[in-house]
Amino acid sequence: MDALLPALLLSLKVAGWSTLIALVLGAGAGYALSRMSLTGKEILDSLLTLPMVLPPTVLGYYLLVLIGRRSILGRWLYDTFDIRLVFTWQGAVIAAVVVIFPLVFKPARAAFEEVDPQLEQAARTLGLSDVSIFFRVTLPLAWRGILTGALLAFARALGEFGATLMVAGSLPGKTQTISIAIYEAVQAGDETTALTLVLVVSVVCVLLMIGSSRLKPHKRVD
Repeated sequence: MDALLPALLLSLKVAGWSTLIALVLGAGAGYALSRMSLTGKEILDSLLTLPMVLPPTVLGYYLLVLIGRRSILGRWLYDTFDIRLVFTWQGAVIAAVVVIFPLVFKPARAAFEEVDPQLEQAARTLGLSDVSIFFRVTLPLAWRGILTGALLAFARALGEFGATLMVAGSLPGKTQTISIAIYEAVQAGDETTALTLVLVVSVVCVLLMIGSSRLKPHKRVD
């Protein structure tokens, strides 16, 4: 039971930061693809959605190859800035971002594609810049879909296990998220701790699912 609060707080921190980063990247990529008209756009969409179907352990391995101490990037970060990402909570954030990115990207793209182009064109004829149109017209019309994806991404990040374990490991109080704490509690035969952690995660995820469903626009019945 001593691992409950530290694991929960760490999981909330990792889920919060990863969702924020994925929200910016996913919404940006969703908007870009929704406005692009180029050959191979759907191939790019498939590549960006790939983390949704790849096993988390495969994603974790790719991340180790990319940011591990023996990688070019990982060695450069360590030698230049003394930054080590593996076995840190920042590494757990990176792993979660990769896993949850498609959960933000796909709803964001769909939401931006549903915005009526005529409304954007009307704003453009009034002299608004593209940046102003995005923040004053496009984003206010698409925010429900984007926020729905963000809530689902937060729930997924809260329970992320495979990629996080490979990249961040399981250091109590440092990188041991709630999902890893559940696994180790079960392995140790500590059913009380495991059940408590499972209930906490389940309640939070149910609340997030309810919140995301309420954000969906209701169809009008004539």
